[in-house]
Amino acid sequence: MRLRRRELGRRYGTLTALTAFVFLADGGDAFAQDNGATHELPPIQITGGETPRRNKPPAPRRVSRPAAVSSPVVAQPAPAPAADAVSVASGAKGPPSMASELTVSGEALNARPIARPGEVLEAVPGLIVTQHSGEGKANQYFLRGYNLDHGTDLAITVDDVPVNMRTHAHGQGYADLNWLIPETISAMDVRKGPYFADEGDFASVGSIHIGLIDRTEKGLAQVTAGSFGYRRLLGMDSAKVGDGALLVAGEIGTYNGPWDNPDNVRKLNGLVRYSQGTATDGVSVTGMAYTNKWNSTDQVPQRAITTGLLDRFGSEDPSDDGNTNRFALSGRVAQSDDLGAWKANAYVVKSQLDLFNNFTYYLGDPVLGDQFHQHDDRLMAGANISRTLNGSFAGLPMQTTVGLQSRYDTIDLALSNTFQRSFLSSVRSDKVGEGSVGVYAENTVRWTDWLGTTIGWRGDYYAADVTSLFNASNSGHVDASLGSPKFRMVLGPFNQTEFFLGAGYGMHSNDARGATTTEDPSDPMTKLSPSPLLVRTRGAEVGIRSRIIPGLDTSFSVFILDQDSEILFSGDAGDTEATRASRRYGFEWTNHYRPRSWIDIDADLAMTHARFRGYDSDQAEVYASLAGYPAAQIGNAPGNYIPNAPPMVASAGVTLGGKTGWFGGLRWRYLASSPLTEDNAFRSSATSVFNGRLGYRTDNGWRIQLDVLNLFNTRANQITYAYGSLLKTDTLYNLCTSGTAPSAVCQNGLMDYVLHPLELLTFRVTMAGTF
Repeated sequence: MRLRRRELGRRYGTLTALTAFVFLADGGDAFAQDNGATHELPPIQITGGETPRRNKPPAPRRVSRPAAVSSPVVAQPAPAPAADAVSVASGAKGPPSMASELTVSGEALNARPIARPGEVLEAVPGLIVTQHSGEGKANQYFLRGYNLDHGTDLAITVDDVPVNMRTHAHGQGYADLNWLIPETISAMDVRKGPYFADEGDFASVGSIHIGLIDRTEKGLAQVTAGSFGYRRLLGMDSAKVGDGALLVAGEIGTYNGPWDNPDNVRKLNGLVRYSQGTATDGVSVTGMAYTNKWNSTDQVPQRAITTGLLDRFGSEDPSDDGNTNRFALSGRVAQSDDLGAWKANAYVVKSQLDLFNNFTYYLGDPVLGDQFHQHDDRLMAGANISRTLNGSFAGLPMQTTVGLQSRYDTIDLALSNTFQRSFLSSVRSDKVGEGSVGVYAENTVRWTDWLGTTIGWRGDYYAADVTSLFNASNSGHVDASLGSPKFRMVLGPFNQTEFFLGAGYGMHSNDARGATTTEDPSDPMTKLSPSPLLVRTRGAEVGIRSRIIPGLDTSFSVFILDQDSEILFSGDAGDTEATRASRRYGFEWTNHYRPRSWIDIDADLAMTHARFRGYDSDQAEVYASLAGYPAAQIGNAPGNYIPNAPPMVASAGVTLGGKTGWFGGLRWRYLASSPLTEDNAFRSSATSVFNGRLGYRTDNGWRIQLDVLNLFNTRANQITYAYGSLLKTDTLYNLCTSGTAPSAVCQNGLMDYVLHPLELLTFRVTMAGTF
């Protein structure tokens, strides 16, 4: 908390994890392994590799697979329009080795009404995706009792290219998906927990791997127009070139939103992809380009709305702004042979982000305000390779996978104070080179037709060089390594029911600047202790998956995640601090029911208990310093609640429709009231939102649809925080500028709810045609 300004840093700083608990996770089905590998499995249905077609009915939302048995059979994709319609990037998939593991098809994702590209991730049970600062900034993610900020502890890849950014100007693990074109998604593979050897940085809570399609059956032209200036043009087509296919897709988008200061989003996005072959024997090369500029409609203090100073959709600092671009080139190859299979990929990504934000208004600078500029300019390159060998152990089916993962980022970072986007002063400026190498191995044995185990190990080595341009004391070289054992076990199937158990150590990298910083960038006389470059996590999970009821796939998981410390990199101050140890445990209940070919129903419930452990003596000192001002003490008392840790997330939806004719859907999501301060004095309101879709398809591929977002015009917030800030209209502002109030109270500011409202009832009409 640290006078509540530290709590603010949680949203744009680096949230990180330190050592945690021990394990107990979920099952290691015999031969479920890497994408792109040949697996000895029974026949499986995989919709993720199928090319989306606009004239098809929505596919099942989730793909469940039978447990592996001892008879070796190569995994086969589901029936597709053409024999080569499997996406090379999606890869062949085996049965889930955890009850919480699942695959969602691209068609199922595109059957969901969404407001922004990142919301396709809400197909992950228990995951909430929201936004608090303009439509070009990375989304904010919530999963398993974590406020994951903009991606911390949730590893995301697209076409095997990592999305999370290390040592990022706005926050460790920053994962921007605004450049993703949902119509190009082939499948989304979901894992949770640190139980998989091929999952490394940022994957302690979960990982999401998005595969892209290779080709379209027909060309697609699509236009969408909607409320608040929403406009989107999409074109996509593919052609046979030599022995492969060339896919081209592009979109243009604008959006103002209901804000008094319009978002004025200007977005341009494109993709070119050449591919040959299939998931197990194929190659692909993909190029992407994206640029976006917008006004940052940041959160506003509740008191400004209740007093009439601002409209609910107003802005305290209309000059907040953002612009970003991303250019990427990647390639992937996979091949099977008599011994098994191997795959490899390489990528290079050039990205840039400039953000102007003001979250505390006039708390730090009572005259010009607290706007600051964060700049991130990086070149990221990496390569991965893995080999899977099918064999036997004492006559028992066995599969072994070994892999190597590498990545290097060269980064220019800057943090400065600004006024209406004009430079005032520098806080810090750094050049960082950060590289990593990860090696892993997993061995899966099917001991009987009802017992399989997977034992794995992962080793990670990181090294970083930081050059602080303004303070040589904060420069330096740092390196670290960690080894992480993994275990999974599956029992079953017994009467179409499987039981899973798993456990594992995980890891998370810290912002490299925090690992070399020894002096406060804002006050060099204040000495700081560097944070570790790598931190450890531990997790455990048990689960059950059953298909006893025809058409119903249900799973239930109980999990625990501990952290010895959550380390925060504060973006406004440019330094780090470690908070206390924490523990999270809870359960997830996931249900998918398809009673008819044209009816698809899902319902999910996730509940988590999240608390800090131990006593926060530093916060107790802050609380004591505010004695005599009880209004300032509220929200600053020491406590064990973890701010913005949602105790419950629920969702449900129904999708209806056939190949032609009418189709539609209705979705609901619920985010329970959550603590916003460690003493639980401030709590967010629960949010319940409905989105709907209604449309009609013709047999020649034309489609018209109406999406209605926030169907019942719910007055709710996308996200709510509580921290100290100052407005010029606050009584405390006058007391502080006149020197009447104590400095501790002035540094804390006025504690208040700070919110970003949910958009009003929104209509979007889409007309699409194939050619």
